[in-house]
Order: sequence, then structure tokens, then C-alpha cells
Amino acid sequence: MRLNGKIAIVTGGAQGMGRAISLRYAQEGASVVLADMNLQGAETVAEEIKGAGGKAIAVALDVRDQNQVQGMVDAAVEHFGGLDILVNNAGVGKIIPFLETTEADWNFMFDINCKGLLWCSQAAARQMIAQGRGGKIVNLASQAGRRGEALVLAYCASKACVISMNQSIALALAPHKINVNAIAPGIVDTPFWDEVDKQFAKLLNMEVGEPKRTFIQSIPLGRIEQPEDVTGAAVFLASSDADYITQQTFNVDGGNWPS
Repeated sequence: MRLNGKIAIVTGGAQGMGRAISLRYAQEGASVVLADMNLQGAETVAEEIKGAGGKAIAVALDVRDQNQVQGMVDAAVEHFGGLDILVNNAGVGKIIPFLETTEADWNFMFDINCKGLLWCSQAAARQMIAQGRGGKIVNLASQAGRRGEALVLAYCASKACVISMNQSIALALAPHKINVNAIAPGIVDTPFWDEVDKQFAKLLNMEVGEPKRTFIQSIPLGRIEQPEDVTGAAVFLASSDADYITQQTFNVDGGNWPS
């Protein structure tokens, strides 16, 4: 088990990639704190982990609230004795034409995707530094952060910000032996992408499901990404195998974007 004895926090752990990463971390021996605005969903995943013999707790979290963020870290320390891994998975997105993007839309995505990542990383890093044994931070970016898109300006910009923040945080924490890396998924079969499909269908005058099918046809590996496809990279970056890797963003997207 590659994460045996480690203590991990996964934000947005109630569903999708957060759920898949949490389950895989527990299988690899980690004790997992599932943090999510959907506390009931996080509790369901925690019970699933415990039912399989793992260790997990669920905590309510709005990443925009620094008090809740600190409470999340405190819960990890109280229940499991410390913190070794943070996965910044919580995120939101909207499909909005450029000329219709509002300040509220922009703030919503940047407050959660970027500011929330900052608060969580700061709180986790302070704990890791105090412990003196290093640590791992894994950030969920997106292929949308690699390029602009006409209908996804604010989301693309926020994920480009995540890639930049990943680099800056990695450099700031390198002296403390805290490795910081990111994963850029592609089109993932999650409730998030079901909502994205509906938004694209409305804007492009398509049937629901048609945008998703069209996007899938562009994936070189020929199928939509599953949440579990991200977990191998998430385990690797949280393990000792990645001790000499930091500041990187790894595409896990079926070959959909080359850089």
C-alpha cells in the first residue's frame, strides 16, 4: 500500500473525482478526511471507506470560508494525528458567452477554484511545516487551463490560475520538503460534466447529450474519462515515488491536449 499510514484531506470528496480519489487513497492505506459542502454525500463516502476496512471522516466545507478550512485541518489532526496530503479537488464551472460574463460569474469561479485553493493550501502547509516531515499537495487543474475557449472564459481563466498557483506554491514550499503538483483532467464522466453538457446544449441549440458525444469523439483514446482514471496519478503524486517532482501539471485526458 503506497500511502500506508498517511493522512489525507480531499476537498470536494462527496462525488466525482474527489470520491474516486478518496476511495483509492483509503485502499492505499491512507486515513481520509472527506471535505465537502454536501456533508451528507461526504458521510456516505466515508461510510463506504469504513465498510471496506479503511479509516475516514467527513467534514462540512465551503472552501471560501477560512474558518471552515482551518476546521477541516484541525479535524484531520484531532482524529488522525496530523496531515500528510492535501488534494484540492473542489471546483465549479459555468458555460457563459464572453459578452454575457458578469462580475458575479467571475467572482463565483475564482473564489472557489482559486481563492479556495489558496486558503486550503495555506492551512494545510502550516500544519505540515509545524510537523516537520514534509508533505504533498495535489491540485486539480483542467485541460481548460491550457487554452482559452469562447464559451468558457472565466472557467478557463480560473484553471489557468490554478496551474500558475501550483507553480508558485511549489516554489514557496520546496524548502519545507512539501511537493506541490497538479493534474489536468479532460472530459470526465461526472455530474459536473452532465451539467456542462446541458449548458452547452442550451447555448449551441443542441439536444442534451450531443455536446458531450461530440467532445468525446475528439479524444484520441476513444472514450470518455472516468473518475477512476485520475486516481493513479493522484496516488503517485501523493506517494514517496514523487519525492523529487514538484511544480508540475500532468495531463490525464486521454491524449486530448498535447502539452
